Amino acid sequence: MAPTTTSQPRSGLLAFQPIRRRHCARCRRGPLSLLVLEEGTPRCLDCADLGHLVFLPRGDTALTRRSREASGLSAVVVRFDRRRGRYERQGVLVEEAALALAEERCLADAEARRRRRARDARRRAAEDVRFTEAFAKEIQRLFPGCPAGRAEAIAAHASARGSGRVGRTAAGRALSPEAVTAAVRAAVRHTETPYDELLMNGVPRPEARRRIAEGVERVLREWSPEEAA
Repeated sequence: MAPTTTSQPRSGLLAFQPIRRRHCARCRRGPLSLLVLEEGTPRCLDCADLGHLVFLPRGDTALTRRSREASGLSAVVVRFDRRRGRYERQGVLVEEAALALAEERCLADAEARRRRRARDARRRAAEDVRFTEAFAKEIQRLFPGCPAGRAEAIAAHASARGSGRVGRTAAGRALSPEAVTAAVRAAVRHTETPYDELLMNGVPRPEARRRIAEGVERVLREWSPEEAA
């Protein structure tokens, strides 16, 4: 379907991407990739005094907005969608200098966002280090017999950001004794007992936990304040 005056979208200056081969009614140039309708007659961009504009495809909202704001003259580019029976926006025509200025501003914003993300990442990393250190100290307070290296490893594993482990829960963040003990117990289960091997051999998880429960508690008793003393 060729563009018609009865079905045109109303959005200021418009340029069309024709779906049929069209030629300019004035200079006969064609087939045209873009055209303007003047009283229902197709005109090429040059004949419509829009030849100095450049096409900016849709997709980058900020770039489009800034380009149009900086451009003294602009036009919306549309194409008729046969399936939907309506015109769909494809992009805009703007002055080249306006597009260049908009690109510079968007790049500046992108750089600012990159720097902000880097600062936020450094801040989160520092927070994570402090929290892991506090978690390790709490492990050693509750289990003074736990080797320092093991306490640090348990804390790092339990408090890893985005892991969903006990150290990232509200109780873990509050360094509650229950949460810290749960982290130590889980670490002991996996590293000090044959629990993982039992699971790999097909032993159901509840049964595997039952078999290694005494071994876990024995290690916790060895690391407890009474035994450490």
